[in-house]
Amino acid sequence: MGELVLLASVTGITGVFFGQCSGCDGESDTGPAQEHLDAAALQLDEYFAGKRQAFHLPLDVTGTEFQQSVWQQTQLIAFARTAAYGDIARNIGRPGATRAVGSALGANPLPIIIPCHRVIGAGGSLTGFSGGLGSKALLLGHEAGLAPKRQ
Repeated sequence: MGELVLLASVTGITGVFFGQCSGCDGESDTGPAQEHLDAAALQLDEYFAGKRQAFHLPLDVTGTEFQQSVWQQTQLIAFARTAAYGDIARNIGRPGATRAVGSALGANPLPIIIPCHRVIGAGGSLTGFSGGLGSKALLLGHEAGLAPKRQ
């Protein structure tokens, strides 16, 4: 997957970036923001080590009401499961808004933590992800390899 860059405010985690982060100043913090960053780094390490399936972090994300509803619905997708963009649209009461759901997920500032990698195309295809489709496939494969086997 490569390096992840985390950003936080005193309120919570504000961003997860794959590799480089434009606009990041690189300054370190020793206050509450650093505590959020430390917690996020620990939980991401646990996730990648196969010891965590859900994140419990304070989040500080800004978006439209529609984006917020999409991100909240996306957080309900269980570990190692997927949902289609249309499923998300229907679940938020906007069945005709499949493309808008895709746009909202494209603006997701917290990939992995808000698991937009679990959202796929209607036919099961991998589409759009801020970390690239290779990273999306790796994340889904990681989760599938850790999921309990169904009878």
